[in-house]
Amino acid sequence: MRIAINTGGGDAPGLNAAIRSATLAALKRGWEVFGIKNGYGSVYTEKPFIKMDEESVRGITLLGGTILGTANRGNPFEMPYEKEDGTQGLKDVSDHLVAKFNEYNIDALVAIGGDGSMHIAHKLTQKGIKIVGVPKTIDNDLWGCDVTLGFDTARSIATEAIDRITTTAESHERLMVVEVMGRYAGWIALYSGLASTADVILIPEIPFSYDSIVEKIKERRSKGKNYTMIVVAEGAKPEGGDIVTKGKTLGQQEQLGGIASQVAHELSERTGQESRSVVLGHLQRGGSPTTYDRLISMRYGASAIRCVENGDFNELVVLQDNKLTTIPLSEVAGKMKYVPLDSDIVQTARDVGICMGD
Repeated sequence: MRIAINTGGGDAPGLNAAIRSATLAALKRGWEVFGIKNGYGSVYTEKPFIKMDEESVRGITLLGGTILGTANRGNPFEMPYEKEDGTQGLKDVSDHLVAKFNEYNIDALVAIGGDGSMHIAHKLTQKGIKIVGVPKTIDNDLWGCDVTLGFDTARSIATEAIDRITTTAESHERLMVVEVMGRYAGWIALYSGLASTADVILIPEIPFSYDSIVEKIKERRSKGKNYTMIVVAEGAKPEGGDIVTKGKTLGQQEQLGGIASQVAHELSERTGQESRSVVLGHLQRGGSPTTYDRLISMRYGASAIRCVENGDFNELVVLQDNKLTTIPLSEVAGKMKYVPLDSDIVQTARDVGICMGD
């Protein structure tokens, strides 16, 4: 058996642990293992597949990032290229990718990635490539999976950052707005906001009202609390408003960001209180993974190899009710897991007095 491993989309803590686990599990079975650099990028170079051995993955479990590199512009079905007139276009180069897999006798691919990567993986299965997916995204928005690798570290980093900013907010009696990642789902904002005892949490699933936030600020002032901590997901938006974006590069998803600055400015105008905004950004992606992320990543990686061994292809390894199982890639493609508004964690936030913006 000859398998390949790649990591696609944004990096996430735990990727290296998953790579190591899958590699060692495959080598133990006597298989050959190859890495694909930068998503699918190296498939289009002179050395498409890099041989992996025990030395390749030694000591990488504790490291952030991915030794294979990653890319969010490497969709083989929509690859950016420069036209003759100098403008940029997109072309389908997936047939070349399939041909390289066949040329090098790659029997299966372990694709580690999020919703975009799984969408690509599903389309590649329709071209004959046998794939087992591993769920990766700090956003935790992959449909059908309770927890994705990278989420625990991201929410932990966000919680620590909010804790630190809270002391500054209290010292200066300011409104502090902290923007966290998550794209169109509010998992990071909700978990880190609740854990750090934020006063306001704004998530994409609940369009927010500035009047509601102002009322919360006034309520706190009436109790002698002259500062307010506001955690906002990058995909949150006001009622009747739009998501704030930074634009879109050809071949990439639109870049979200900037909502914290808008919220801070608007609240300062409405309350007359000094405000500041902080964007945590890629800080949430970097650094050593937590114990939980190391373990879940290793479990996912080893489980993917068991799937290959058993011939369970075109599936995504997922955690459901604290048990590993698989679901078809076709069920995941094009779907997103949002925060359920009737979940106990949303109810908990409301019960302890956190304003959710509505």
